Amino acid sequence: MNIFSRLLSQDLPRSRILAILLLAILIGLVITPFAFPGAKTLNVAAKILIFIVLVASYDLLIGYTGIVSFAHTMFFGIGAYGIAIASNKWGASWSSLAIGAALAVVISLLLSLLIGLLSLRVRAIFYAMITLAIASAFLTLASQLSDFTGGEDGITFKLPELLAPSSQFFSGPIFGITIDGKILTYYLVLVAALLLFLVMLRIVNSPFGRVLQAIRENDFRAEAIGYKTVIYRTLSNVLASGFATLAGCLLAIWLRYNGPDTSLSFEIMLDVLLIVVIGGMGTLYGAVIGSVLFLLAQSYLQDLMKVASEATQSVPMLSALLSPDRWLLWLGILFVLSVYYFPSGVVGKLRAAATRN
Repeated sequence: MNIFSRLLSQDLPRSRILAILLLAILIGLVITPFAFPGAKTLNVAAKILIFIVLVASYDLLIGYTGIVSFAHTMFFGIGAYGIAIASNKWGASWSSLAIGAALAVVISLLLSLLIGLLSLRVRAIFYAMITLAIASAFLTLASQLSDFTGGEDGITFKLPELLAPSSQFFSGPIFGITIDGKILTYYLVLVAALLLFLVMLRIVNSPFGRVLQAIRENDFRAEAIGYKTVIYRTLSNVLASGFATLAGCLLAIWLRYNGPDTSLSFEIMLDVLLIVVIGGMGTLYGAVIGSVLFLLAQSYLQDLMKVASEATQSVPMLSALLSPDRWLLWLGILFVLSVYYFPSGVVGKLRAAATRN
């Protein structure tokens, strides 16, 4: 128990149901290639892992520091483009991946530092609008610099031979699954996402993280007792951008492709906001629960509605209402219901219920 407590930086789930859910998610993600074979399932699982890192990094901003930014996917895109451009220019090698990731992180850190120093003195909606303008300008730039970024078509690239789908590591299947480069890539993403999540958990439970929470609750009081809030807010912005960049690197490695709509789309920013609200702000575990719920609904709700629509063919109005074409409507309804019944997010609700008991 002490080992797990230290591993989680003393930030335990504090709810038996939440602990069971988190353990089930971890086990499910580990065994996905064997228990749920199929390209779609593996792709959804990898996307969940990437979004856990991305959403947790955004929660470091909005949930722990109280900063609303619309430029978070810009750093996500910088990470993805870093890998894509480096692999395309310098070939499919581990050094290309390392250099691309390193350059992307450095660019993101410098850019976020500049944005923080110039913009974080303004508050709330004004800062949000500034970041929205910067993100929109970056998206336009990425679309127009076709010689460098591939423009609207994006960049397709190759990974080192070890991660290629054609690479096989055993003479026969293991538990019915051929262990190839794609499976190895999935477990690379899994390990990286787990490590990044644990690092972020350590940050928010450190003295630095406590100061961020104090700023979120009352930045004037935090300033009054001696903390330079602009410095802490800027550092939070820099850290969050760095983790978002690494999440973008993982996305590019998984997809072997990157384009403006893949990593810079404003729809991704909206998805991140929805996941943070669903899971619960101010708790990184909310990023895990929210990412799983949202991405499973986004990926499989349409399929479930198709089955429901076919099963209710005898009731024309109900069948039409459950048509797969209306899946976005039902996804929106589910989101509204989740906000209504879980105003503090799923994690907040579960912890509150555990405290009452």
